Amino acid sequence: MADRCWSSGDFVVHREVLDENRLDEVAQKGTWSTKPTVGERVRESLRCSVPKLKHMVLTWIPILAWLPGYSFRENAMGDLISGCSVGIMHLPQGMAYAFLASVRPVFGLYTSLYPVLIYFIFGTSRHISIGTFAVISIMVGGVTERLAPDSDFMTNGTNRTVNIDARDSYRVQVACSLTALAGIFQILLGIVRFGFVVTYLSEPLARGYTTAAACHVCVSQLKYLFGVRPARFAGPFAIIYTLVDICKLLPQTRAPELVISLVAITVLIVVKEINERHRQKLPLPFPIELLVIIAATIITHFCGLPATYRVDVVGEIPSGLKAPRAPDPTLFSQIIGDAFAVAIVGYAITISLGKTFALKHGYKVDSNQELVAVGLCNAIGACFWCYAVTSSLSRSLVQESTGGRTQIAGVVSSVVVLIAVLKIGSLFEDLPKAVLSTIVFVNLKGMFKQFMDVSLLWKTNKVDLLVWLVTFVSTILLNLDMGLAVSIGFSMLTIIFRAQVPRYSILGNVPDTDLYLDMETYRAAREIPGIKIIRSSATINFTNAEMYREFLQEKSGIEFAKMQAEKKKQDAKQRCEQKKNKKEAKKKQNKTMIHLNNTFISLRDLELNGGNECAVTKEKCNQTEVALDLTNTSPSKGQVNWAYQADTNMSDSDSDSRSHTDEAPEVLYQGDETSTFRSDIHSVILDMSTTSSVDTVTVKFMKTIFREFKEVDMDIYLASCQVCVVEQLEKADFFSELVPKSILFVSVHDAVLHVLRKREQTDSMTGTACDTQM
Repeated sequence: MADRCWSSGDFVVHREVLDENRLDEVAQKGTWSTKPTVGERVRESLRCSVPKLKHMVLTWIPILAWLPGYSFRENAMGDLISGCSVGIMHLPQGMAYAFLASVRPVFGLYTSLYPVLIYFIFGTSRHISIGTFAVISIMVGGVTERLAPDSDFMTNGTNRTVNIDARDSYRVQVACSLTALAGIFQILLGIVRFGFVVTYLSEPLARGYTTAAACHVCVSQLKYLFGVRPARFAGPFAIIYTLVDICKLLPQTRAPELVISLVAITVLIVVKEINERHRQKLPLPFPIELLVIIAATIITHFCGLPATYRVDVVGEIPSGLKAPRAPDPTLFSQIIGDAFAVAIVGYAITISLGKTFALKHGYKVDSNQELVAVGLCNAIGACFWCYAVTSSLSRSLVQESTGGRTQIAGVVSSVVVLIAVLKIGSLFEDLPKAVLSTIVFVNLKGMFKQFMDVSLLWKTNKVDLLVWLVTFVSTILLNLDMGLAVSIGFSMLTIIFRAQVPRYSILGNVPDTDLYLDMETYRAAREIPGIKIIRSSATINFTNAEMYREFLQEKSGIEFAKMQAEKKKQDAKQRCEQKKNKKEAKKKQNKTMIHLNNTFISLRDLELNGGNECAVTKEKCNQTEVALDLTNTSPSKGQVNWAYQADTNMSDSDSDSRSHTDEAPEVLYQGDETSTFRSDIHSVILDMSTTSSVDTVTVKFMKTIFREFKEVDMDIYLASCQVCVVEQLEKADFFSELVPKSILFVSVHDAVLHVLRKREQTDSMTGTACDTQM
């Protein structure tokens, strides 16, 4: 197909359909155009549809891109070992985190199985481990306990006991509906390429939120450690009420469960510290969690602890897989806010871990595809009795450190979980719940270390520290859902505050270079006499335009309001003087005529007197127009720019010391009757390099700034404007006779050279005029 077409008037002729004679004939009537026609665009789109379709399929289903090139020799062994290690971790964590979601342990195992397989197909990260996680589990548990409290399932018998089977069944239904709706939100956001939403969850916000969530998790597990049954609380201050209730019930602590908890915590902490210190020497981390679960189950079963000491155990764990079932959509209206919070938090955790490992190992993670992948894990997993998932930091670190290189490791881990569900899941029915709680406690150690962020942020950034503290406190007091909303709102306010209150800098030149730096920060920068170079640290918009204007007025050394009032007084005084001069001229003219009629004088004397009258009139006219008269000055006639005169008479040392000052130029006065506010600054250069866009309010403020500076005979220039900013200024009709395009300069240095050259020409012309008059 021809790469050019012929355009002439209202018709377009393709070059490929013309013979040579016809081509020459058409060539005399028009010119060649590179713009494709509609037909060319259609044919081009059809010709490129197959590659585009292939690219789209590979983007939405990443496994088709990387699996054909999988190297068994390089990756198989590492993925196998890593998958087995992660699968062993999935078993205790899946059962333990299921209690956080207020569902039975077997559903935690389901959650560790199906979503991993779905992510294997649609995910782009090679090292993260998808499955149960404490923060998401506690968010799901808050919803299930709110919609399915124990009080709704009390039997009508004399003992008023809870119908546990009916309660757990409904809670699973609520958890699956919540997970499905969260997955739908994630898929929709991924389709519209809304992956950047996680950028508004800053690192201080995420770390403060997860730290507060860890506190919620710990409080929710205290009842298993002490063997007490506190009341269930929901809504704001629920964690405070729960802690108070647990403290009241401490005298009822069950000693066997407390001993089991203390022994399990001690063993887990000691072995995990050994794994951490010797991780470089150990080929695999010691699976202490699984061993603790096995040992606790065996001891509890053979010692008869449930019957003898009433130790609370896991209970029935059915073997095999349950048939899929669609979630209940009638619950969506009650959980829509919670589902969106789960969707955002789950995705934020996943993408942060995914990008961390991708940066370390040199590959790319697609943020929008990750959003779709996690959404599919939740939406499809909800049909297979799974609750919401995200990536786990502890499992992901194990998967990466044990040699895992691709998503094949996730498939191996899901096989390990599948074997446990089908064959050995029922063997853990006598596992004490206190042991699962200790596993949760120990795995939260990394989150509790985030309290060290407070001291670090205090030294580095107070605003980020405030975001961290507000997020932590609001999440602790208002619960996880409301706390997240308050945290995001406060974080957005800090962004607005930073944009509305930017830092304004006065730039100075580094000698013998074309660099212009902040004079407060860089001592080498020197201010150029007579020129103010001003830069804002943020984009100028309607929120800070007024502050920018005030800063310009302050640093230019002129009080515009007073000067405009003074100018009005001078104009009024000039008009009065002109009227007075006209009256005096008429009186003199009348006296002259009378004198001519009564007295005979010579023609020569008359001509001389007439010349003097013309000279006097001309002198008075010039006094109203000349702004600076260096040869003959008087306080009552005209005005002198004493600052400029002082600069011309200063020695080199005085001039150099004056250029070092950071203070605004002093406002000078001359006389009481004709005083005018003047400054030794004759030019202002606005460095617009940090401004990426301008709105209509900013354009109006800029026009006002140029008009005000023009009224006081001060030049103002724009430097380092981006192309998009210039285009927006043009569309807003910013440029006019008052503001020509000649005020635009590519760089600050170009603007400075222009100003200096212009001042040299002005000074030379002024000096020539003075010499001529003298």
